[in-house]
Amino acid sequence: METPASTATAETPRPVDRADRIRSIDVIRGVALLGILMMNIPYFGLPEGILGSLKFDHPGDANYLTHQVIEILFSGKMRALFSMLFGAGVILLTTRKEHSAGLSIADIYYRRILWMVLFGVIDAYVLLWTGDILYAYGLCGLFLFPFRKLAPRYLLLASLVCFGMLIFKGHLRFQDMRGKREAYLKVVALEKQKKKLTDKQKDDKKAWETVVKNGKPDQKKINDEIKNVRSGYPTVWAYYLPINTKIQSSVMYEVYFWDVIGMMFLGMALYKLGVFTGRLRRRGYLAMLLIGYGIGIPLGWWVHQETTLAHGDFGRYLDSHFLPPNRMTYDIRRVTMALGHVGLIMIIYKSGWLRWLTGALAAVGQMAFSNYVMQTLICTFIFFGYGLGNFGRLTYYQLFYVVAGVWAFQLVFSSLWLRFFYFGPLEWAWRSLTYWKRQPFRISQPDSETVVSSIQA
Repeated sequence: METPASTATAETPRPVDRADRIRSIDVIRGVALLGILMMNIPYFGLPEGILGSLKFDHPGDANYLTHQVIEILFSGKMRALFSMLFGAGVILLTTRKEHSAGLSIADIYYRRILWMVLFGVIDAYVLLWTGDILYAYGLCGLFLFPFRKLAPRYLLLASLVCFGMLIFKGHLRFQDMRGKREAYLKVVALEKQKKKLTDKQKDDKKAWETVVKNGKPDQKKINDEIKNVRSGYPTVWAYYLPINTKIQSSVMYEVYFWDVIGMMFLGMALYKLGVFTGRLRRRGYLAMLLIGYGIGIPLGWWVHQETTLAHGDFGRYLDSHFLPPNRMTYDIRRVTMALGHVGLIMIIYKSGWLRWLTGALAAVGQMAFSNYVMQTLICTFIFFGYGLGNFGRLTYYQLFYVVAGVWAFQLVFSSLWLRFFYFGPLEWAWRSLTYWKRQPFRISQPDSETVVSSIQA
């Protein structure tokens, strides 16, 4: 016979018990969340028009070397990890047994996803982060539910199809550029022969000259961007409005959708294969580390050299390549390096090394939503005009001092917060909105055992 207590438990949504959390996933998510800031910080702190010059113009200096390390080891790889873990979370959410009576799993899943879409809109259009990923994750998440029961091999196939679409689209864009370049060279040859140009040939010449011009820093645009972003909130909002609109519409359609959902499919497959949950033996994770880094690092170094060539002379870069090295190898580099990172993290985790660090990273990962938005708030306060107004004042490598400071703060803050609360503040709000019922939040009497477990869980 069912007791009232058991009935209440079955009908009332409750926090996920700390013992029920998969700690290894929280640790990996914590690494990914902190790592994402390395890629985001340049767009918080510097005008886009000078980023290329700072990163490439002086090989061997601090900016160049910093960019080289970030690009080879982390750029795109942390977001890939974060996207994979979102896919893993789809499986976790839809297989739990703790949902309230009267709500189907589809109800709960789509409520969560639709709230995430709204949070993404707020992050972009209210908090003014143009690199927001919550909106993209929410839109892609709308498509994932029907795929949750597929076998890993079919999820891997779906992932490959998405990556194939990205490669195909990138190839088309590259060939379009090559076409403009070839048309321009034909016009130059005609000019050398003193032949009169048709209107179309003049347009062909202008089209390539526009490409070259747009690839160089425009000091007036840089100064305008600095002036606008160092202004008050209304000016910053108006400046970023068209940028946000473009990113969340055409860029989302052309690139982000296939990028994000492809990694989510891969994450769903890897979760089912036990990669994120520690089911593999240590030698399996060692193989992931060696193969992932063995492919990803040399390939990343080669592409970085080619990208430097493209920055220095884009025309020569197009002339010397039929296929774009960056786009053709992008997802290979991301996946191999991301899996290498997972292998390293899981070896450390399963070996019991650095428990103080993995415990803090798990806390960051458990509060990933709150910490992600917190990074937006901290960085906009530091750099934008309605805060400290430091936009454009630091050079590229100096931005990573800010990254280190934010990391230290979030590692400590997350561990302390979870001593007293079940969730991060945004995780609590998200869950309460999903169930349309206020969720337990504060741990009433955290004893010493709870405090320790909250740091480690």
